[in-house]
Amino acid sequence: MRRKGDLPQKVCVQCGRPFAWRKKWERVWDEVRYCSDACRRAAHRGEPAQAPQGHR
Repeated sequence: MRRKGDLPQKVCVQCGRPFAWRKKWERVWDEVRYCSDACRRAAHRGEPAQAPQGHR
């Protein structure tokens, strides 16, 4: 089993925060661009890039 620190990471194109690989993204990891549904929705609404309120 991999350690969490060893998982591949990407940077969210909406908020700019790093996020790690998740099992549910196993088959589509190359297509994943957003760290959360909130960032994905904000990008599709055309909102400026910023950290969503739920992020810290």
